[in-house]
Amino acid sequence: MAADLRLSDALDRVKPSATIAVTTKAAELKRAGHDVIGLGAGEPDFDTPENIKAAGIRAIQEGKTKYTPADGLPELKEAIVGKFQRENGLTYTPAQIHVAPGGKPVIYNALVATLNPGDEVICPAPYWVSYPEMVLMAGGEPVKVECGPNSSYKLTPEALEGAITPNTKWLILNSPSNPTGAAYTRAELKALADVLLRHPQVWVMTDDMYEHLVYDDFEFTTIAQVEPALWERTLTINGVSKAYAMTGWRIGYAGGPDKLIKAMSKVISQTTSNPCSISQYAAIEALNGPQDFLPVRKAAYQARRDMVVEGLNKAPGLHCPTPEGAFYVYPSCAGVIGKTAPSGKVIETDEDFATELLETEKVAVVFGAAFGLSPAFRVSYATSEDALKEALARIQRFCSALK
Repeated sequence: MAADLRLSDALDRVKPSATIAVTTKAAELKRAGHDVIGLGAGEPDFDTPENIKAAGIRAIQEGKTKYTPADGLPELKEAIVGKFQRENGLTYTPAQIHVAPGGKPVIYNALVATLNPGDEVICPAPYWVSYPEMVLMAGGEPVKVECGPNSSYKLTPEALEGAITPNTKWLILNSPSNPTGAAYTRAELKALADVLLRHPQVWVMTDDMYEHLVYDDFEFTTIAQVEPALWERTLTINGVSKAYAMTGWRIGYAGGPDKLIKAMSKVISQTTSNPCSISQYAAIEALNGPQDFLPVRKAAYQARRDMVVEGLNKAPGLHCPTPEGAFYVYPSCAGVIGKTAPSGKVIETDEDFATELLETEKVAVVFGAAFGLSPAFRVSYATSEDALKEALARIQRFCSALK
């Protein structure tokens, strides 16, 4: 008889990643022969640029396949220091840089290094699905603050002030946002910073992963750049996954004050240890090499965004605002709640909507409840225009068929 394995009580508090679940389900249906269009994955369809791939190949050929320092190569840290100074006006030393195998480990390492039982982390909703779950895994308490369409899916100073308690340890900001694409202007960040300056116990974790994907002449800024007085309690997170189409290479990084970075380094030394050495050399080339492809790809994403927003707004019952960045839109599906699908199923939630859309029209999207704000759903337009056009036609057909 097999022994009964008792799982961690902490795991009972955590939900699986909805975005990964949707992507997995879409892949399973494709393998079964269904014509599925997956709009669930937050992954560029562009290839990694050739010069970056060549740097990885060169690292293999030169035998650079050994362990590196746990939190990143000195050469990569120097490249990151240069990036922060050049693009964000932020000054760090290599000792104030943390490199990990992806953005998720950077966030998790920071939370594990700083949270104690009872500590609270403010997560403006809609939020990336992993933020509150990682807070729970690290022993903290996520505090959801709803930021609906009336505030353009952004945290307001009033809402931030109302959410802060003596137990607040972190505020997590994500601009441009996954899942909404909403991005904070310099003035909006300054207004949030003014609140934070009144609460010195609150640290800021800013996830800038989509920094290079902003549209319509939007100017990206990050909070420690806007308010230098917050530098000492801000962890500025970025990576090469999105802008450089390097999701599978798994390199995330952050800059922050010495004490925090040293604590995060202790965590990574006992967990994953160093990121892949080959990926680190490729990331050096990504940051230091030619950047001319970035505006070309950004223009392609903007054209897709405009097409998707227009197409979704033609679907009965949907309303899709135009976001400032990233490669997502977050349309409201409030207008279809209560209607009946062709299967006879009543659409009672955004999860029902996403499920019926997948089963009826074979279009995979992620339901809004996973991101903390309903009724809505997330569409990733990081796929071909042909696939997007067909997906939009199917979504319009599905919504038109609801009774």
